[in-house]
Amino acid sequence: MSSSITRRQVVGSLAVAPLFVRHARAADVPRFGLGIASGHPRADRVVLWTRLSGADLPAKVEVGWELAHDEAFTRIAARGTEVADASWGHSVHAEPQGLETGRGYWYRFTALGQRSPVGRTRTAPAADAAASLRFAIASCQRFDHNHYAAWHHVAAQDLDLVLFLGDYIYEYASPPNALRLHDGPTTLTLDDYRARYAQYKSDPALQAAHASAPWITVWDDHEIENDYADGTPQGGPEPLFASRRAAATQAYWEHMPFPKAWRPRGSALRLYERYDWGRLARLHTLDDRQYRDVQACPRRGRSGSNTVLRKECDALVDPKRSLLGAQQERWLTDGWDTQRPWNLVAQQTLMARFSWTDPAQGGTYWTDGWDGYAASRQRLLQGVAERQLPGAVVLGGDVHAHYVADLKVDYDDGKAPVVASEFCGTSISSNGMAQSRVDAALPHNPHLRYARSDQRGYVSFTLDAKQLQAQLQVVLDPKNPASEVNVAARFAVELGRPGPQPA
Repeated sequence: MSSSITRRQVVGSLAVAPLFVRHARAADVPRFGLGIASGHPRADRVVLWTRLSGADLPAKVEVGWELAHDEAFTRIAARGTEVADASWGHSVHAEPQGLETGRGYWYRFTALGQRSPVGRTRTAPAADAAASLRFAIASCQRFDHNHYAAWHHVAAQDLDLVLFLGDYIYEYASPPNALRLHDGPTTLTLDDYRARYAQYKSDPALQAAHASAPWITVWDDHEIENDYADGTPQGGPEPLFASRRAAATQAYWEHMPFPKAWRPRGSALRLYERYDWGRLARLHTLDDRQYRDVQACPRRGRSGSNTVLRKECDALVDPKRSLLGAQQERWLTDGWDTQRPWNLVAQQTLMARFSWTDPAQGGTYWTDGWDGYAASRQRLLQGVAERQLPGAVVLGGDVHAHYVADLKVDYDDGKAPVVASEFCGTSISSNGMAQSRVDAALPHNPHLRYARSDQRGYVSFTLDAKQLQAQLQVVLDPKNPASEVNVAARFAVELGRPGPQPA
């Protein structure tokens, strides 16, 4: 990436209102108030995103875009025009192609006499190129719990990629004592979801993080509704849920840097995908929400998650149950890369077993995570073991805690080998459970190397052909938007030696 590109410049450009072209009136409504983003990076292409903001937009608006080799836009690599249509929220998904591999670019948009801030993106390395990768994982950014100091820190890093692993928005109405209130009630309609995304994307720290690097995103449950599973809401069958789910799915596509080919039809949006990063790594993004079986042993009269004793819930180990669905499981099995040293699995939640009580007595498990689908987890990790993948690493979020773990095919066998490594990042801003609860469970989970539910932040990584280095980043004061962010712990995974080690 060009040495002239600095994070300070990117962040600084987003700290002010969108730039106006020469003849624009100062009274004009800002049309790029939701920021800009890029994503879906391939070796020769990338997706550029924005969504026009403000009232009284025409039904169709022409939006120009430019991609440049330099910050001053004197060397244009590609340019074009997209039509922002009201039926798709005036969102823009531009797709410059034929780009140079493994290099950084600058981009911007123009519309209605205004120009957007400038963002930075990059393409993936060529398939046969030696490469390194600096990236971050993040999830769970509930707007009304805390501020987004973690995103300011992400924006200031020199990252090649950001992986967002779910819960981009939260659908709830805010309690009256919230730090900063959600606008509006619980989201139910397309207009509700659009407004909620617009509120989240108005945050300058989140805008800066989007503008600093390409993102790859997957969802979890709160983009639609807490704990939904395969078309079933947490409260049980609901005749209006299908329309709510379709509305939420459309709003999600409208606000993410996804290709136009991913435009959903109803609630059908396939997110699981593979991304290759030179000769270094294959990234598998999974969707463990919309294809799963409904959670096992729910509370009386409800669907959704529960915490149950193993001896009272045989469905926990039912081999027919799947978190991913049979088709996605086969897709993953067929796609393990035995040529590249690293296989990174980006998915939503903690994969390692986590029992709240002694597993020797059966254990107690949360049914919404992988523990509720133990056979599905075992099949996935058995595939890693059978192929003898030297560098399999699972990345997750969802549980509002930093976890670092060994992954095994059989947790009941004390001599079972470690076959993969896991880093489950805490939330950007969503509150976590009391640390005392996690501490009480740790003796029952010796495969956990680190477990802190009282920390907000993200995880940053540096990957090369021999080692993955991880830094657990922690916000010192989540209620301060300008809080410092410190490294709470460092771990490393050596190629050919599964299991994270303190570094």
